[in-house]
Amino acid sequence: METPDRPVFVIGCPRSGTTMLQLMLHSHPRIAVPPETRFMIQAYHARRDHGDMRRPDNRRRLAEWVAGGRDTKFRELGLDRAEYVRHAVEAPGSLGSVLGTVFRDYAARFGKPRWGDKRPSYFKHVGMLLRLFPDAQFIHLVRDGRDCVASLMEMPWYKLDVYHAIANWAEAIDFGRHHAAHLPAGSYYELRYEDLTADPELSLKRLCGFIGEDYDPAMCEPRHVAQVAVPAHKVWHANTHTAVTTARSGSWSSRLEPWQISLCETVLGSRLEAHGYDLSGAPRAARTHRTAFRTTAAKRRGARLKRTGRERLIRLWEPGPIPALLTSGQRKLAGLPPLPQQQLVESS
Repeated sequence: METPDRPVFVIGCPRSGTTMLQLMLHSHPRIAVPPETRFMIQAYHARRDHGDMRRPDNRRRLAEWVAGGRDTKFRELGLDRAEYVRHAVEAPGSLGSVLGTVFRDYAARFGKPRWGDKRPSYFKHVGMLLRLFPDAQFIHLVRDGRDCVASLMEMPWYKLDVYHAIANWAEAIDFGRHHAAHLPAGSYYELRYEDLTADPELSLKRLCGFIGEDYDPAMCEPRHVAQVAVPAHKVWHANTHTAVTTARSGSWSSRLEPWQISLCETVLGSRLEAHGYDLSGAPRAARTHRTAFRTTAAKRRGARLKRTGRERLIRLWEPGPIPALLTSGQRKLAGLPPLPQQQLVESS
């Protein structure tokens, strides 16, 4: 039986507990999941500018941008910049291989053979991630939309209004439905934040069954790795430094205003109930609030359609191979033999 080495991506609406799940996975003795980075989506959409990754000079330039870019967050990974650039140049000639080498190096920093990545907005980019890592597995963490909205509105970095916050959760749920129906078997797994916090051991045992790993009790104590895997400046993740708790579940009832609760339940009601969340019986939202939400949702939908159109045009001419060739599954899909063990060791 092959040892699992598929990349694991944690997705979900922002403020749904994805950082906690990141730490739970990072607590596993075989998996490393770093703090959020900011280079994957940018590098993919700028792939025409980066050129054909079969050329070592292009791999070098892309790796230097990843390692030296002001906004890529590479510095928070604790990796040696020059060493990563060297590994990227030595990696197979594809965009996914250069980007995946960052995470493989991060896993090697902890002596682990498997890596993951967490960024809530990845739920919109699953197709992109599958092009880069065709053997990827996705874990979608779902939390009560009212709690997500309440938490988003309290974040210092969230500059949008409640209509956008509600639309964000609706989009995460709708994308999740699409992924569940269309992704290959064994690629998509969904769990609820409330179940994970209420019974971490049971939830994590089931999750480990999905990713093909043995459960480890350390996963239930993610606070022990928070100092390593959560940057200190992210004070909004302070709860990750404490024990797993259900205390925040259902706190929306005291954190949202009555009209916001009505709007959430009016526009999200069927989605909430489909995921096992009871409605409070709040009155139907006022017409002005419903209209404002529909306007916001339509603008967001229009922006997505424009991005989809641009992506289709870019795909008409791509400078070189996209899929990573770093795992046994990726190479098998490409019709290539596994990488020699010596090369895996030297590249990590």
